[in-house]
Amino acid sequence: MDRATKYAESVVNKTIDRPVGRSEILACQRHLRDLKRQGTPEFPYVYDEKKAKHMIDFSENLILAEGDEKQPFRAYPFQAFIMANWNGWVLKDTGYRKYRTSYIQIARQNGKSVMNAIPALYYGNFTGYQYPQIYCVATKERQAKIVLKECYKFIEADSELSGSKYEKGLFTIQDYKSEIRCNLTHGTIAALGRDTDTIDGFRPYFASVDEYHKHKTNQMYKLLTDGTKKLRSCLVSIITTAGFDLNSPCKKEYDYAIGILNGFPDENHFVFICEPDKDDIVGDKIYDESVWPKAHPLWTPETLTSLRAAALQAREKGGEDLLDFMTKDLNLWVAASENRYLDDEKWNQAASNTTLEDMRGRSCWLGLDLSSGGDLTSGALEFPLEDDCYFIDSHSFMPAARLLEHEKKDKAPYRMWVKNELLTLTETLGGYKTDYKYILSYYKDIIKKYDLHLKGIAYDPHGADAFLSDLEEFNCDLVMIPQSARNLHDATDDFRNSVDAGKIIRDKRNTLLEWSFRNAVVVHNSFGEMKIDKNLEEKRIDPCDAVIDAHKLAMADRREKINVAKYDDEFYEKWWGV
Repeated sequence: MDRATKYAESVVNKTIDRPVGRSEILACQRHLRDLKRQGTPEFPYVYDEKKAKHMIDFSENLILAEGDEKQPFRAYPFQAFIMANWNGWVLKDTGYRKYRTSYIQIARQNGKSVMNAIPALYYGNFTGYQYPQIYCVATKERQAKIVLKECYKFIEADSELSGSKYEKGLFTIQDYKSEIRCNLTHGTIAALGRDTDTIDGFRPYFASVDEYHKHKTNQMYKLLTDGTKKLRSCLVSIITTAGFDLNSPCKKEYDYAIGILNGFPDENHFVFICEPDKDDIVGDKIYDESVWPKAHPLWTPETLTSLRAAALQAREKGGEDLLDFMTKDLNLWVAASENRYLDDEKWNQAASNTTLEDMRGRSCWLGLDLSSGGDLTSGALEFPLEDDCYFIDSHSFMPAARLLEHEKKDKAPYRMWVKNELLTLTETLGGYKTDYKYILSYYKDIIKKYDLHLKGIAYDPHGADAFLSDLEEFNCDLVMIPQSARNLHDATDDFRNSVDAGKIIRDKRNTLLEWSFRNAVVVHNSFGEMKIDKNLEEKRIDPCDAVIDAHKLAMADRREKINVAKYDDEFYEKWWGV
């Protein structure tokens, strides 16, 4: 049995010498499941043990120079599993590699830099591919050179790789260019950051994206993957720990990877994630030493000693120390703000395939969050449904001339949201100030298109004076809602409770709405009343504000119906918990 399959079976059967989490088990089950269906019409891939072993054997001919003395590199079982999957799974008819992209998320101090360096050297010189472009990628070139220097260490530790003054080696280090020449293939291994002089025209045969959680946008990753479209074999691999920003491109990649582990059919994306299970992170369970190895596939006695010290400080100090322990030592995605409005998991569960088309003929409430200048303006519709549920939908507006400014300031994909019809750019008034006529036109069209019965409009009084007479054209109740904690507390609290109870449904394609709620935190006034606010200056929560305004009307309507119907105490308790 080859090492990858042996490792997969030991994880799935839990005969491995450390506790393992569900995500790691699912990754190994995927490998074993694919072995059973390899070469079939519905799965045209086969596992080539010889190719899998070749990459592992290459790695174990490298020399680790760091430390008291040089020693041969020996791949840990999980490292052998990853390399074997990368290189061993191929198309049955052509032999081209199955995996073209890869997502690996493990806790810090688990050999991420080495796992970036080994494939860079291997794919640079030892697959027969000529003139390969190999990249070590990070947010800045200086960070990317950390991985490049791991390559330097392997090369300099081996005379066959580095050569001598009498004989040329297999690699030539050109540190002044942040490059390594691959002398067998005429290829290059280069460090690459967003601050590199040029970041276009790449055609990477292999690229490693280091610490992707630090990337503010997916620009670098997209440039790399876009450059592989005409290559028959390639690999762009993300290797990272968890991070703090739940709106980051890395978190989206993580969510996508989890989807693959749970059955989403992307055969060309490799996934390996080591993390505690959901039950392991409730209350003080994160301090249970039996939980920690689930995030650390490279588990050693030294790891345990280090984590004991980190856990002690996290428990005593809390705050940033606790956050760092959970994200970096336990590999968990945790928001940096302790006052986040919605639980991320519950908010994810609200996503569905439901759309406005499914709301045809229904009653609804409209909330409007208005901007007097060139910022985001948003509207939100809320639909009462059966079983005490609500469907929410939002649409936003922005002056066209302010798009580039907000893309840079907010670090948000506004162009994509325009393309996906989640955001309308207003062109009048020079394109520098929001034209409310667009909002009127949009909702008139929506109401007509889906035959909606608009029961009322909740509007933010800020900047609404000139707009109010136009709203009367909708022939429904108009309710002014001052944006204070006193006025918004009940609706803010009830909406969150509804999300937690699984009573809120949203269209999963509305990524602008999803993004805005992940930016929302809770603030309180001196009386303990709450409202939402944004967690950073460059973040936007305008769609959230519009949703809360609409929910205030929907909640009041629900309460009125209960009072008028005079339901019995049991029903009243079900709704209001009194």
